[in-house]
Amino acid sequence: MALSKQQQVVGFLVWLAICFAAAAIGSVASVRAGSFYLSLERPFWAPPASVFGPVWTFLYASMAVAAWLVWREGGFRYARTAFTVFLVQLALNALWSWLFFAWRLGGPAFVDILLLWLLIVATLIAFWRIRPLAGALLIPYLLWVSFAAALNYSVWQLNPQLLGG
Repeated sequence: MALSKQQQVVGFLVWLAICFAAAAIGSVASVRAGSFYLSLERPFWAPPASVFGPVWTFLYASMAVAAWLVWREGGFRYARTAFTVFLVQLALNALWSWLFFAWRLGGPAFVDILLLWLLIVATLIAFWRIRPLAGALLIPYLLWVSFAAALNYSVWQLNPQLLGG
């Protein structure tokens, strides 16, 4: 499928919009996340709150590029399963912020992030099979979510009074 330069640019902008829409949905729940995060007991290896914004910006941009690269190979129909898994993991990603920061449910947030991790692995494999570079672009995301899952669990366990027992 030969795409014009304009189609490629529009496609890229659409994937950026989709990924950053998920980011925006999650960020609505995180409006007061910084102060809440600082009020929690955290393990010694927890990063400062200021690290999360730049890291997530990079990761959402990488996700958009990965999806765009796969889309360029044949469109949504060509990779329907891969894109379905990708979109579901984006939804779980956005939901996590609501569970943890807005609703302060540490256990359900941990379950969400474990499911998210599995779907990232599935997306990475599906993307890799279509375009290896697209799969490789998701590796930092998988690594960060692995770290975030450990942090979620630790913070939840250290703060049962604030995040549910």
